[in-house]
Amino acid sequence: MSVHTMQTPPRRVLDVSSLPHTVFGPGRSILWWGTIGLVTIEGTFFALIIASYFYLRTRVSDWPPGIMPPYPLWGTVNLVIALVSVVPNFMIKKAAEKMELQKVRILLVLMSLVSIGMLVVRWFEFPALRCMWYDNAYASTVWILLGMHALHLITDGYDTWVLTIMFFTGPLQPKRFMDVYENGDYWYFVVLTWIPIYLVLYWAPRWL
Repeated sequence: MSVHTMQTPPRRVLDVSSLPHTVFGPGRSILWWGTIGLVTIEGTFFALIIASYFYLRTRVSDWPPGIMPPYPLWGTVNLVIALVSVVPNFMIKKAAEKMELQKVRILLVLMSLVSIGMLVVRWFEFPALRCMWYDNAYASTVWILLGMHALHLITDGYDTWVLTIMFFTGPLQPKRFMDVYENGDYWYFVVLTWIPIYLVLYWAPRWL
């Protein structure tokens, strides 16, 4: 058979038109992987700062060095708010997955109020540290811990506020429900990181 009479095998084309445009859950969404990467990096940062805190403790005989331990009231209030917020956060993830518009709208408003409430309480937490960031290494460490967690509150709060406006003013695409779902995952991270930070800031000075 000559080269000219040889037939080229047909090219196979992968048809992905039937695949869903919006997916939820671990491993199925690029946004999910992005969220996991972000919280891994940020979680490592918090772990390093906490490790620095305990390293500094081994360098001095009194702790905190020359400073009264932080006043725990406002931090405890924020801990309670954070733990309670897990319930509506779980609900909004379920509602977003089912694309239940009215439930998502109501829960977005609620989560927006939660983030605002925690930021208002956080404003009172900084004076409760009873030190300024420039006083010594201990003061710098606790200010970084509290400040970085406040930045995460602002970041997630901003995302929630923007989504709330979009859901009340939009036209909406289905992928926006996925945005709400993944924003809920990030809020879990904000809550979970606050637990060890709270213990380090307010109770480690009293236990060590």
